[in-house]
Amino acid sequence: MLTAAGVGQAGISATVTATSDYDFRGITQTAKSPALQASVDYAHDSGFYVGLWGSNIDFGPGDPNLEVDAYAGFAKSVEGGIGWDVGLVYYTYPSTSDLNFFEAYGSISYEWFKGKLWYSPDFGGSATSGNTPAWYLDGLATIALPQGYALPIHAGYSGGDYWDSNKYFDWSIGVTKSFGHFNLALKYIDGSDLIDLDDIDVPPTPGVDHDIFSTDNKIVFSVSTTFPWSE
Repeated sequence: MLTAAGVGQAGISATVTATSDYDFRGITQTAKSPALQASVDYAHDSGFYVGLWGSNIDFGPGDPNLEVDAYAGFAKSVEGGIGWDVGLVYYTYPSTSDLNFFEAYGSISYEWFKGKLWYSPDFGGSATSGNTPAWYLDGLATIALPQGYALPIHAGYSGGDYWDSNKYFDWSIGVTKSFGHFNLALKYIDGSDLIDLDDIDVPPTPGVDHDIFSTDNKIVFSVSTTFPWSE
């Protein structure tokens, strides 16, 4: 899911994104294939926000092929460049409801840096055996560059019972730029290789799609626009 965050201005907005791969914490959710994503958000002057976000996915043959997430939270900025954000996300897979699960998050930011902690008491839903808590800690530094470019540098670490012996990290570095109403992003993503998710058979065996849940390094390009367009 795209990082849930408070909307900067009060009102309703919608964002459409086309991306070369749906990356979730270093793991492809579309088997290294493109994704079309959309969100609808409502933000209040108080800092409260709520929204829906959806994307096509590919977890292998059959269902699910769609993810729809609902989220709500409260975000505020104070003097001195400090901001904070707390909320809850419900990840849903309409055709395979036993994968649905909740995740809570909280973040604090200062000027160009933001740190965020995510926690789920049952990551992956009832499709896993028993309650399997998991957490994710990440940091994002967004460095301003000349001519309106920006350099986002991200690092994250996944832990908890769900990952057991597969606790892993991911990182990315990229460049972003806005052209009119469109935001372009190009980033390189890498991190730990989750052997239990991809590359199970070495060498790859016939009929086994090693792109499913791949954690291989990759370059991802995306284009997004948010409505309503400002003047």
